[in-house]
Amino acid sequence: MKKCPFCAEEKRQWYFRKPFIVIAVSCVGPLALPLIWWRPQTTRAWKIGLTIGILVLSWFLFQATMESIRTLKESYPLIERL
Repeated sequence: MKKCPFCAEEKRQWYFRKPFIVIAVSCVGPLALPLIWWRPQTTRAWKIGLTIGILVLSWFLFQATMESIRTLKESYPLIERL
């Protein structure tokens, strides 16, 4: 009897499933990295690559946020003059 490919997915804990990890990374960024590292089905190379990718993306998003805040602070005096 052949095993269905989805049966292995069903036996995993819900917090180790790919959709949950993708949602967690999208919502909390690098705080979800332990879910990737504790997932037994992921190879070490993928874990390292995903970690580097998530950290780099988080750094760029942080820099963009800080630039937006700086621009917003610069525009406050112009708004107050109105």
